[in-house]
Amino acid sequence: MTDSKTLADRIEDLLPQTQCTKCGYNGCRPYAEAIAQGSANYNQCPPGGAQGIARLAALLGKPVIPLNPANGIERPRPVAFIDENLCIGCTLCMQACPVDAIIGAAKQMHTMVAELCTGCDLCVPPCPVDCIAMIPVTGNATGWDAWSQQQADAARGRYHRRGARLAHEREAAEARAAARRSAVSAAAAGADAGSAGAAAAPANTAPPSPGATASPSATAEDAEAKKRAIIQAALERARKKKEERSAQGQGPHNTTNVTADVQAQIDAAQARRRRLGINEEDSRQGPDDPSDAQPARDPAPSNPKR
Repeated sequence: MTDSKTLADRIEDLLPQTQCTKCGYNGCRPYAEAIAQGSANYNQCPPGGAQGIARLAALLGKPVIPLNPANGIERPRPVAFIDENLCIGCTLCMQACPVDAIIGAAKQMHTMVAELCTGCDLCVPPCPVDCIAMIPVTGNATGWDAWSQQQADAARGRYHRRGARLAHEREAAEARAAARRSAVSAAAAGADAGSAGAAAAPANTAPPSPGATASPSATAEDAEAKKRAIIQAALERARKKKEERSAQGQGPHNTTNVTADVQAQIDAAQARRRRLGINEEDSRQGPDDPSDAQPARDPAPSNPKR
């Protein structure tokens, strides 16, 4: 029986599937394809560590080389911890998580499912209130000693299911947008026909009745203003909580070195806040100086997921 797997498939099978993008590519599959094509080296995966490099070197028939420090360091596997006292329910962390390990809803506290977290760090930078800390959970174990093949396979499955779900949601959103455009066009055509008929009829100068319904545009503006007020109030509460924590010597936990993909997510989030009219200074809760960041505090051992 002939094995139909390509070299990229075999390389991908040896990667930890954390989808952390620390290799410089947008996920494990693009990195595997780059290695197969010769455009990327096989020592760019910090979660796989030295053992991961040895596995790839054996497959490729190449020597074992050190991990490229430009991509990070080999470290114990961390798990994201969300501080419920600071979370404002903005959902940006949920959007960033590549394996759907965060549960929650808009304007409600989010929770990290610890056993599903790959420790990728991608949820940390987009958080506008610095309520996410990365807690090491594997002691001194690093690389593949801190991450099993079963965990990698499960993470890959969740990553692909998330991709399929997002594609379905995009298609549904595009279909709704097309339906709205069609409805607007039909309404415009009807309005033109009505205007032509009104030109031949006497004008109706009677004032609108007291119970007349507000126009759709006015209703939309009111809803948008209410949404801005709710978000601004939530950010103000989070800002006050952060000031209280800072007074107690508890600083933010955000990382300082992020990939271009993660920075693009942060920029998009900030652009959305500007469109909503949210004060940029209130919404940006990162540390002024990376050296101000304090060590993350461990959650209670008996409750790994909050």
